[in-house]
Amino acid sequence: MLFAEQEQVVQGLASGRCDATGFDASGLASTRSALPNPNDWVILEERFSKEPYTPVIRRGDENWHDIVRWYIHALVQAEESGITMANAEEQRRTRQDANTRRLLGAVPEVGQALRLDPAWALNAVRAIGNYGELYDRHFGPNTPIAMPRAQNNLWTNGGLLYAPPFR
Repeated sequence: MLFAEQEQVVQGLASGRCDATGFDASGLASTRSALPNPNDWVILEERFSKEPYTPVIRRGDENWHDIVRWYIHALVQAEESGITMANAEEQRRTRQDANTRRLLGAVPEVGQALRLDPAWALNAVRAIGNYGELYDRHFGPNTPIAMPRAQNNLWTNGGLLYAPPFR
């Protein structure tokens, strides 16, 4: 059965007129969370597309594009480095590796290049957490969406996320 609207898919699944649907993993997780008994439905592990989550921005403002891109890199790098909302300030004071010092603004070059405060990434991680914390809060197992990280995981954990070095 074909449905034109996502709401019709939810109604079709809930009423038994439809037994299965296909979509990207986030769309399936969203659909499942809208069903009366979401845990009765399984999202298969097989994937036919790659879909790490990131902001989308309008073309034309290259400085804004760079800032958004480097914020995402900063959140991914923070996760990879074990920097969290809870320990970011301590990590800034105690970590000695150059990449982390640049990331957290102890060395100001990256912030200056983006025309931001040297502590821009530190402030972001303190405010919203690293990429994993942010993902878990909005999509993770303890949310209505309950979507596994899959491709949205760090490259070291089988995902696609990798941040370039902060230089």
